[in-house]
Amino acid sequence: MDITDCYRLLGLRTGASFSQIKESYRKLARQYHPDINPDDHRAKEKFIALSEAYRILLNVVQQQESIPQTKQTTSVAPEQVEVNWQPAAKVKVTRKPQPVETPPNLSGVEQQLKWSSYQRLQQYLKYKRFPAAIALVEGLAQRLPQDPEVRQWQAIAYQRWGRQLISDKQLDKARIYLKKALQTDPHNKSLWLEVEKDFRRLEQIFH
Repeated sequence: MDITDCYRLLGLRTGASFSQIKESYRKLARQYHPDINPDDHRAKEKFIALSEAYRILLNVVQQQESIPQTKQTTSVAPEQVEVNWQPAAKVKVTRKPQPVETPPNLSGVEQQLKWSSYQRLQQYLKYKRFPAAIALVEGLAQRLPQDPEVRQWQAIAYQRWGRQLISDKQLDKARIYLKKALQTDPHNKSLWLEVEKDFRRLEQIFH
C-alpha cells in the first residue's frame, strides 16, 4: 500500500502527526469494526485496510522520531561510529561561514524513501561495504538534491571510503574521495576535522 493511500484511507493530510494518525484510526476502526458490522463484508475489508494503513504510517513516524531531525546541516553521522573525534592542530583551508538551510518539505513517499535508505546506509557503513554505501547515497542525493541531511550522509560515505582506501594503500584514490567529501558538505566542521586527520595520515605515509 502506498504511503499516500495510507493517509487518504485515514482521512489525513500527508505528514500528519502521530497523535492525529492514532486518533483518526481509533475513530474509523470503531466505525468499521467487524463486531459492530458482523454481516457487512465491505466493512470488514475496510477495517482490514485501515489497520494495514495504520501499521505502515506508525512505522514511518517511528523511523522519523528515532533519527534526530535538524533545521540546519549538523555534524551528526549516519551511525554512531567514531564519535570521539579529536580537534585537528590547524585548518589548512579556510572554511566559509555555515549557511542556514531549511530541509525541504518531503512527501510521504519521499520521507519513507529517505529513512529506509538511511537504515540501509547504516548497515553498509557498519560492514564496510563502502562502494554500495556510496552508490545508495548518490542515488538518494539525485532524488533529494536539496536535502542537507542527505548531502551530509553522502559526504560521510566519501570520507569513510577514503579512510579505508588509505588503509588499503590506495593513496591517490583515497585523496580523491576525501576531497569529494569536503566538496559535498563544505560547512560540516566535524567532517573537516576527520578529513584533516586522514590527510595527515597520507602525509606521513608519503614522507
